[in-house]
Amino acid sequence: MSSHLPALRGGLLALLAAALFGVSTPLVQQFGAGLGAFSTAALLYGGAAAVGLLSRQRIDREARVQRADLSRLLAMAGFGAVVGPVALAWGLQHTSGTSASLMLTLEALFTAILAWRLYRETMDGRVWTAMALLLAGGMVLVLDQGRTGGAQLWGLLAVLLATAAWGVDNTLSRALAERDPGQVVMAKALLGASATSLLAVLFGEPVPSLGAAFALFAIGATGYGLSLRFYLLAQRAFGAARTGSVFAFAPFIGAAFAVALGDRSASGWMATGSVLMLAGVLLHLAESHGHVHKHEVLEHEHAHRHDDGHHDHVHESVPAGEHSHRHRHEPMHHAHPHVPDAHHVHWH
Repeated sequence: MSSHLPALRGGLLALLAAALFGVSTPLVQQFGAGLGAFSTAALLYGGAAAVGLLSRQRIDREARVQRADLSRLLAMAGFGAVVGPVALAWGLQHTSGTSASLMLTLEALFTAILAWRLYRETMDGRVWTAMALLLAGGMVLVLDQGRTGGAQLWGLLAVLLATAAWGVDNTLSRALAERDPGQVVMAKALLGASATSLLAVLFGEPVPSLGAAFALFAIGATGYGLSLRFYLLAQRAFGAARTGSVFAFAPFIGAAFAVALGDRSASGWMATGSVLMLAGVLLHLAESHGHVHKHEVLEHEHAHRHDDGHHDHVHESVPAGEHSHRHRHEPMHHAHPHVPDAHHVHWH
């Protein structure tokens, strides 16, 4: 099945990441009520850092984070662990959990466009149509919140800022998808938690209660730490744009969970926006891509197997399962269904 459906593993990993993050959004709104946005972000990424620390792999199983990765990690932390969660935490205090969750679908739009521009990931007519549907759904949500009042609209625009920041973060993280995801999560989360903790002190935000702190730490561990780990593994499997598109199921999961928790802000406009966004996600996932393509000489390091048709280098004793070391790919011409992973970044 994997040879005919190369995106299956990536899709399942992205769905798991989406479920964890989707459930976290209304929970952040509930347990972050009355807290400062910086304090909330610091606790969330404190939990994520703990997961990264505990999930690191042995050096023979995953490629290490390099010193040259520091500038990228700093940028990822700035956009993804400071601007994104702070904007979301503030926005959740000024708009409904359902509309905020649905607006997060636009993260897929920002991610796909940036991946297309920076990593040459394929964007055919079907994908462009999917992106247009996502944008149309987001515009409907903005119009809906604009009808209900200025405060609600500003809250939703803050969530929109969070989606843009996370779109940049997702695109930056694509280059580190071949590194140990535990190390990447730990480094990004520690940098983000340190920065937001300092800002919380500087702005004099109130100290969270023990219960709220524990709850947000736990939400960060699962909805941000584990979710990011699975997200990175999905990017490794089938690229940034497609991972972002599958991850766009997270807002629908979050919106449904918000309703289950008692949010009654749903409206006809909101339903229309969610239908447009869901159609965009499903259209993107229905993509199939395969043609004759050429592999140039490539030398890199990442976790890999020897039964995937792309790793035929020689070992004295072939390791069982996934392992990591520096290896070389010789030139190759062949045709098969593929996605823009580390071995299929070619022009069309």
